[in-house]
Amino acid sequence: MTLNLATLLRESATKSPEHPAIVVGETTLPYGAVHDLAKLFGGALTKHGVDPGDHVALMLPNVPHFTIAYFGTFYAGGAVVPLNVLLKADEIAYHLEDSAARAIVVWEGFYDEARAAFDRVAGCKHIIVARADRSDTSAPDGALSMTAISGAATPRNDLPATMPDDTAVILYTSGTTGRPKGAELTHFNMFFNCDYVRTHLTPMPIGEDGEPEKIVALATLPLFHSFGQTVVQNATLRGGGTVVLLPRFEPVAAAQAIQENQVNLFAGVPTMYFALLHSEEVKSYRMDSLKHCMSGGAAMPTSVMQAFDDKYGVNILEGYGLSETSPVASFNPPGRPKKAGTIGLPIDGVEFRLEDEEGNVVTTPGESGEICIKGHNVMKGYWKNDAATAESIRDGWFHSGDIGTRDEEGYYTIVDRKKDLIIRGGMNVYPREVEEILYAHPAIAEAAVIGVPDDAKGEEIRCVVAFKPGKSATAEEIIAHCKSRVAAYKYPRSVQIVDALPKTATGKILKREIPRE
Repeated sequence: MTLNLATLLRESATKSPEHPAIVVGETTLPYGAVHDLAKLFGGALTKHGVDPGDHVALMLPNVPHFTIAYFGTFYAGGAVVPLNVLLKADEIAYHLEDSAARAIVVWEGFYDEARAAFDRVAGCKHIIVARADRSDTSAPDGALSMTAISGAATPRNDLPATMPDDTAVILYTSGTTGRPKGAELTHFNMFFNCDYVRTHLTPMPIGEDGEPEKIVALATLPLFHSFGQTVVQNATLRGGGTVVLLPRFEPVAAAQAIQENQVNLFAGVPTMYFALLHSEEVKSYRMDSLKHCMSGGAAMPTSVMQAFDDKYGVNILEGYGLSETSPVASFNPPGRPKKAGTIGLPIDGVEFRLEDEEGNVVTTPGESGEICIKGHNVMKGYWKNDAATAESIRDGWFHSGDIGTRDEEGYYTIVDRKKDLIIRGGMNVYPREVEEILYAHPAIAEAAVIGVPDDAKGEEIRCVVAFKPGKSATAEEIIAHCKSRVAAYKYPRSVQIVDALPKTATGKILKREIPRE
């Protein structure tokens, strides 16, 4: 048996070639056009030496080029490595080197950082520039134009015979060591997860033609992130619906897109719901087309959920997942009373269990333990990192690092995080990565990065530092030092200066004793 994730685009394009697949601003691309462009780009990659099994990095925002390059890579038989568009050159170089990317496709606005990285990675042979103006075939010296190479290519009309367990996507997720790890997700992982979202989590009423009404989804979650990629892009295209792209979330722009396109599915992180709820300008827009609202990426405050539900007459359903689980692992299922504050029930075919610190299975309702996951959605492992894979997947169970409880009806609730992780606006920030940058500052002797409560972002990033004898720096200087070296969502927004950080007897910094008010 073979399986290729691009099947979902091909089948929808075959069935409804003229139906809108992608809308961005005033531009609408029907399924037939998106499919044809993906096949052309697949042919271009093949012509430029991308062989089956090779990896192609995408550093693209929510623009049609992402979808085209994503499925085009599958048509070439390759695997996609989505990169956060906010990464800096050092970070991009690490991802290209570690993933063994054969090529990188980059949006014109992020070219300089990507080029600085590309020039340092000998194994990455091509940098391909995507431009907003598709008629512009120009490219900087040494780069290729996505439009030009696609226009000169022969389309790949036949899907490669990839196997279900072949790697489709490598999603990089940071670890406590500060070095991101590439979660290898297979064609089966990704296909089955998006198909489950389509069929079980976003049911639509039957229309006059006897078919379910089409989803119109607002894609303002980054497509390079697993939530936006699977739940919004892939699930919507699998069902023949329309993806309305919004490259940057702003509450007014989101509300306007919902009204103008009659969006009926909105998936977002809690900070997006908070912004839509509290923006005065949003009040002038109608959002009564919404039928499905989904939340994930971070815990949704029940007060925000209830206020949004009441104001817009919707029913936000919260779920849970990780990059390593494709991502959907559990959800408050439609058609059943939701339990606000919980992450719902494991999806069909997926098992959860809780383990205590000794690895014993927790069976008592209300007792906490680490959430462990087994099922069709779990990655095959971390790319080129057998040690990390063995640490995370033990006896067939993926250990999430999140601490949860289970009630008498089987609903799970996240109560803590075992991993040293900050979730800022739905984006994961691992303190160790930022701490390494802080320790490179000539004045800093000790550093700790912590998350502090924030109404808009859920958590905000704060660094706590102690200086070397005779050295000092201002908060502004420390923030600027970090800002120039890490992606914009990672740098500290506030600095706390202390004489010394609290430590254990062995000298380990005790973050739990640092005040977070």
